[in-house]
Amino acid sequence: MILTAEQIQHNWDKLLGYIDEYIAEPRKAKLLAFYKQYEDRLIMMPASHKKEYHNAFPGGYIEHVLRVIEGALAINTVWQNFGVSDTYTVEELVFSALNHDLGKMGDENHECYIPQTDQWRKEKLGEDYTHNTQIEFMSVPDRGLHLLYSNGIIPTKNELLTIKLHDGLYDEANKPYLINWLPEQKPRTSLIFIIHQADLMAARIEFEREWFPKFKGILVKPKVDKKVTTKTKALGKVGSPGLKGLLDQLSE
Repeated sequence: MILTAEQIQHNWDKLLGYIDEYIAEPRKAKLLAFYKQYEDRLIMMPASHKKEYHNAFPGGYIEHVLRVIEGALAINTVWQNFGVSDTYTVEELVFSALNHDLGKMGDENHECYIPQTDQWRKEKLGEDYTHNTQIEFMSVPDRGLHLLYSNGIIPTKNELLTIKLHDGLYDEANKPYLINWLPEQKPRTSLIFIIHQADLMAARIEFEREWFPKFKGILVKPKVDKKVTTKTKALGKVGSPGLKGLLDQLSE
């Protein structure tokens, strides 16, 4: 997947437009200032380092985030149509979708994903990028939340929990929050599940777009020439018409 310069710029402008439309002051100004400060890095970021994952190409991160925002808004409508009580605001929904993977940016000084220089790993493992070892280890949600707090952008409790738990049960660390039986211990906002669903849907769409065209023909059942099937060969050796008819019925 290759995005043109025009598509990359269009996606960036669209992302800033969502901030302007859905985020209230004073966070709007702080978010816009943060994103514009790191524009040169964010606008070209991949969403992952490996082709087998999703959107591992320049501009892939912003395209993925846009898909999660738009998916979350659509899923929110579905939940509301089913009569779910409001346990979050639309601003919280867009803020969480916007920043759910912010930790993939890296830290203030270093990118998280840098171009892979090992040609063997690029060709054999599909790793167009590699993780930058200059960055200390942090989970993507934790690093994203740290970036927000350190830049004076304070998430609500709903947003904090949603960003932290957006990978659902794919992350073992989320089990204490998501696997519990007492009503009072269950999450008190549906936002966590909506953003997880939107992120899962976006990643799946990106996977299908990238890989399904390459699978064409693999699962198509080949046409069988009846003249050379095992069945017709076997029946051809049977002399008795009655026995041949019986065997033909049994093999159908």
